Amino acid sequence: MRGRLPGFDADIAAEKYQNGQSNPTFLLKTNAGAYVLRRKPLGILLKSAHAVDREFHVQTALQGTDVPVAKMHHLCEDDSIIGSSFYIMDQVVGRNFSDPTLPEVTAPDRAEVMDEMSRVLAAMHTVDVATVGLSDYGPDGNYFERQLGRWTKQYRASEIEVIADMNALIVELDTQMPTDDGQRGLVHGDYRIDNMIYALDGTDCRAVLDWELSTIGHPYADLAGVIMQWQMPPGREGRGLAGINRTELGLPTDQEFIASYCKRRNLSGVDNFGYYLSFSFFRMAAILQGVRKRGLDGNASNPEYAARLGAFVPEFARAGLTALTRSFH
Repeated sequence: MRGRLPGFDADIAAEKYQNGQSNPTFLLKTNAGAYVLRRKPLGILLKSAHAVDREFHVQTALQGTDVPVAKMHHLCEDDSIIGSSFYIMDQVVGRNFSDPTLPEVTAPDRAEVMDEMSRVLAAMHTVDVATVGLSDYGPDGNYFERQLGRWTKQYRASEIEVIADMNALIVELDTQMPTDDGQRGLVHGDYRIDNMIYALDGTDCRAVLDWELSTIGHPYADLAGVIMQWQMPPGREGRGLAGINRTELGLPTDQEFIASYCKRRNLSGVDNFGYYLSFSFFRMAAILQGVRKRGLDGNASNPEYAARLGAFVPEFARAGLTALTRSFH
């Protein structure tokens, strides 16, 4: 990096972030300031996974839009440098909330933090992909059909034992798949509050992180992903809102969040939302199965944490089956 970025002509200190199970991430401290490096993990990887080049590309394209992202600096696809591809971006200083109950802030600020989450999501889904150069960032066609096939293959490649509910969920998602309504835009793929950085002294979002799963697809996948996370138990592993009195805490209900998003996109509502929610549970189960398999193979960023996350796979599969019958009206 000498001659490419200020500060890389002297000693560099690197500190590994403990969160982030997919692409290991490091804080780089230089004499000129701090940067963040994100790399592919070492070892044998599933095809098309850990695409740091795509992360770099999409965040570069979003510079100057209403979607806040860190400034990108350099992508290196030469594995001989540090053993795998990596990119370097600005460090964005701010607050990161790992718990959606937001215990760190007041009730009025909780409402504003969640409203900002809705605003950024709607902004992402209204980005003109042609204008920002992302027209070819994902294929045409039925997004959910494509994603169901992709994640079923990924799940089978990481399968360790038979999970009956997961097999049943795969069948039901294929059988009940809704007709493609033609919506197509940028989707993040893992839009959660812990993948956002908020201002230190306010409720504005400074950056959306972790774009590894982003593509051109159907926006309801991201919206359902938010609601899916909230169905999980509260705490470090679940990071959900199940059983929480949201009104008392100033947090929106599922329906209120969906309504605020729809208002921003001038939509009357979302038909058959239970299907999209079910799909989100399925995809997350497949992702966690991959995390678990990498942990067993010795390739996980944090093997102990990978094992704990992997234990959620049967629970996500059951929740996916339940979501298919849930009404959101």
